[in-house]
Amino acid sequence: MNQPASLINARSQGVFVISATPFTDEGALDLPSVDSLTDFYLAKGASGLTILGMMGEASKLTDEESLAMVRRVLARVAGRVPVVVGVSHASLDQVRRLSHTAMALGAAGVMLTPVAGLRTDDQVQGYCAAALHQLGPGVSVCLQDFPQATGVYTSVAVIGRLIDEFEQVVMFKHEDMPGLRKLSQLRAAEGSGRRRVSILAGNGGLFLPQELRRGADGAMTGFAYPEMLARVCRLHAEGRAAEAEDVYDAYLPLLRHEFQYGVGLALRKEVLRRRGAIRSAFVRKPGPVLDAADHADLQWLMDRLEARIGLLPQVPPHS
Repeated sequence: MNQPASLINARSQGVFVISATPFTDEGALDLPSVDSLTDFYLAKGASGLTILGMMGEASKLTDEESLAMVRRVLARVAGRVPVVVGVSHASLDQVRRLSHTAMALGAAGVMLTPVAGLRTDDQVQGYCAAALHQLGPGVSVCLQDFPQATGVYTSVAVIGRLIDEFEQVVMFKHEDMPGLRKLSQLRAAEGSGRRRVSILAGNGGLFLPQELRRGADGAMTGFAYPEMLARVCRLHAEGRAAEAEDVYDAYLPLLRHEFQYGVGLALRKEVLRRRGAIRSAFVRKPGPVLDAADHADLQWLMDRLEARIGLLPQVPPHS
């Protein structure tokens, strides 16, 4: 068993990087690249890691590969930061088994997303409540709200009821779009006596400065320049919001490009490959493959970004 840095909790903050899952050019799980990618994220200022998320191609992994990924990342992190494991699945038995195994191996918590096909508030709450009952109070949970990917809308009322009923819900991954008003409403409810939870922003970081202004505690996303996310969160926490937005603006063209639905994962993995974090940018099928024009666009944006980074005040990732 690996010792977690700490369990995720209502005060968790910073940048929990959503990790890619590295494969070889032939499509096999690349465990040496899991090590180098983990080292890369930590060196770039990650406060925590989240593995087996949608960006991590969790649905394309076998059960054995999922466990191998969990074991390898936890061993590499060695308790330095919390690791959250995505456990979403149509089978509640599978959710329970993976969650309890991950926690026993040293995970700091799990991330749960309502499964596709849920249409009403009662259905969403019923599924989440059933899953949380299966997990039990010993498993700290990040509840993910990502309707663009799942087709499931989770209302503020349902989120509030789940927070009220289940103490193990300690974190909320805010990924609705548009969703700033939802974030504000969740924070306002705390002013009326509701228990606080940590709120981390997703969507590639596309709205991060505004989400921080609305009360987000940080980010949980996988932009291939995580040092930017870490620096923006740090500057904002220091009360330097304008400087944070200046840093963010320098990276925005590439962040926006990487955020494209349908091809974004391939772009992100190619950036990670070019930055030396992984050996191959292979995306398992069904998944996108970049062509020559895609590579040219990406190189243009990365070159422009490097030039703009050179104009920013230089500070180390952990200062």
